[in-house]
Amino acid sequence: MDKQTTFTAMSDSTAKDYEIIMEHAREFVSGLPDRILAHLALLKGDTGGYAVDRYTHCLQAATRAFRDGKDEEYVVCALLHDIGDSIASTNHADLAATMLEPFVSEQNHWIVKHHGIFQGYYFFDHLGLDKDMRDQFEDNENWQACAEFCEKYDQNSFDPNYDNMHIEDFEPMVRRVFAKPKKSIYKKNDGIS
Repeated sequence: MDKQTTFTAMSDSTAKDYEIIMEHAREFVSGLPDRILAHLALLKGDTGGYAVDRYTHCLQAATRAFRDGKDEEYVVCALLHDIGDSIASTNHADLAATMLEPFVSEQNHWIVKHHGIFQGYYFFDHLGLDKDMRDQFEDNENWQACAEFCEKYDQNSFDPNYDNMHIEDFEPMVRRVFAKPKKSIYKKNDGIS
């Protein structure tokens, strides 16, 4: 795509300029699944001290969710729940949730956003923290769903002998989930929000 605007300040832009920008944006958004999968691959080799690397952990969580009959969107959330570990180590759940938010249900977004504190149920006490910190959210309608995610798919997905599915099995799912936002950040759904 070789068309470009000529303005140097947005206050000088025109509707025609934004036709050009939106054409570029749609093309850029179409490459989102490839960029997400490439970023997920950055987790390869980094065990963080665990028995498997973070990439394998993500594959294992997604495999468990898939084999348990969870829907495609949920499986993709399981695959990507720790994608933020490489660049947002202390708030990785927030990064993953922000990335997923326009494309997934409110419940799946909430699970990904809060899984870090819910996962603490299994180890916070070893760090001198309150393992029941998740209970601050006990009145939230998604509390049980997040607790289940951590119990069935996250806290137990560090097994080097588990028969994980391959990333190729999940790629079509990632492409379908990220094909079109479920909600737009703009009033008019332009296909890029």
